[in-house]
Amino acid sequence: MTFRKFLYRLACLLPVGLSACGYWDAHEAHKAQYEMIGMTTYDLQACAGSPNSTKALNDTTAVWEYDISRSVPSLPNSGVIPASAAISAYQSIFGGAGSSCRMLVRIDHDRVAEIHYAGDDDEYIGQDGICSMLTRGCARQPEGTMRDAPGIWPMGPISAFHSMPTEEQRTEATYSDKSGKFVPNYAHKPNEPLIQPAPKDGSIPKVRRNNGLINLHQGDNGLPILRTYTGN
Repeated sequence: MTFRKFLYRLACLLPVGLSACGYWDAHEAHKAQYEMIGMTTYDLQACAGSPNSTKALNDTTAVWEYDISRSVPSLPNSGVIPASAAISAYQSIFGGAGSSCRMLVRIDHDRVAEIHYAGDDDEYIGQDGICSMLTRGCARQPEGTMRDAPGIWPMGPISAFHSMPTEEQRTEATYSDKSGKFVPNYAHKPNEPLIQPAPKDGSIPKVRRNNGLINLHQGDNGLPILRTYTGN
């Protein structure tokens, strides 16, 4: 076998290996966090089904909860190093083998405004891979009110290793009467409370963000994650 043929076969096997480790599941879950924003609740239910529970925040805003779980098969122990021991060692260092996902969807005026994932939802590579099981129906057969993710697949801002930034939300969708009258003052002095009465002009202090900079934070698996996008 020539070196060129070896590289070709390796390139063909790479997507299969990444798929088995959960990379593409994580990518699809984060892609859905972009594409499903703005879609109607009718279309959401048509492709993702009815939510497990709903919570009305006010007359125009609600949070819908979707839950899913799967069983993780056990591997037989054989050879010098038992497979289960090797897998456990890998999980303790890098994480993976998640079994459940909770998808929280903010609904604003009957449209999807925000999507968050929670739970033991990581696979061996990437974050939130289990959650792709909740969004798979919408991803494989997109509804008319969904938008296309930017970039040329598989490049672009969608990553398997971190969620998409949330879009700016309307004040009515994020503040109740109480939280609208009292707001955080991040420039407060050490002896003053963080939560203070809102300015008399009704303005809400903006949260300082490092837009456009390289942001480093720790992922769920303990490894560092770099974010270089411009957004919230």
